[in-house]
Amino acid sequence: MSVFFQQLVNGLSLGSVYALMAVGYSLVYSIMNFSNFAHGGVIMVGAYIGFFAMTALGLPFAVAFFVCGAGAGLLAVLLERLVYRPLRSRNAPFLYFIISAMGASIFLENFVIATIGPTFRTYPPVFGSAPFNVGGISIGRIDVFMIIVAALGLLLLMFIIEKTKIGLAIRASSYNIKASTLMGVNVNMVIFTIFLLGGVLAGYAGMLFGMKYTVYPQIGNITTKSFIAAVFGGLGSLPGAIIGSLILGLLETSISAIGLSSWRDLFSFAVLIFVLVIKPSGLMGKFTEDKA
Repeated sequence: MSVFFQQLVNGLSLGSVYALMAVGYSLVYSIMNFSNFAHGGVIMVGAYIGFFAMTALGLPFAVAFFVCGAGAGLLAVLLERLVYRPLRSRNAPFLYFIISAMGASIFLENFVIATIGPTFRTYPPVFGSAPFNVGGISIGRIDVFMIIVAALGLLLLMFIIEKTKIGLAIRASSYNIKASTLMGVNVNMVIFTIFLLGGVLAGYAGMLFGMKYTVYPQIGNITTKSFIAAVFGGLGSLPGAIIGSLILGLLETSISAIGLSSWRDLFSFAVLIFVLVIKPSGLMGKFTEDKA
């Protein structure tokens, strides 16, 4: 039984980071109808911002964490302004957005390699290496922090979406962006907000993942898993992205627990293929033919 709860905690910590990433995909998809593959670049830059804020600048962890979120959010907004808004102004096909997103992601990764270098970097210790021991279950301090940050961040995001005026505009735009524009909704502000929120959470995810493992230019590739989780839960659905992320995290840790860790990525992509074949809209998504 202790092994079960151990894997449950490990799966929740991994799934919580996936959720912080996946909601960014769902937010953008719900409004702009395309998958923002530049999201991985934002996560990578967020991880580096947090690292250099603590090492080069010597900032306390709490301040570095805030700077990481702010920097990643700013980068996400700049990507929207420089890469996607010109395409929106010309009513470009959705395929152009996807190609531009991939190009932006490759540019950010290679820019970091050319300027900072490909070296793996390790965050300085923040919480200590001694785990919490509860009833025979060993829980890492960083795992606890990851779960807490993800829970608070996702709850705040859901509050903004459900209880605020800008959240109402986001929900209206996700239902029908053209009708929302006719009703006086500032769509540019809505898009600015979703990129800002998604970028901040992506930055936090990158910093948490970098603290648990290491920081390197390809760290943004982990968004492949969050994209799988978003598809599994239903692209465009925030609750679906969260649930899909937690399920994927639990499935991956379970696969590793039975000695098949080398099969973990293969299993994740098999889940993606299975969902796309059996239920393309995901657990909580809505089927729409015009979204790509």
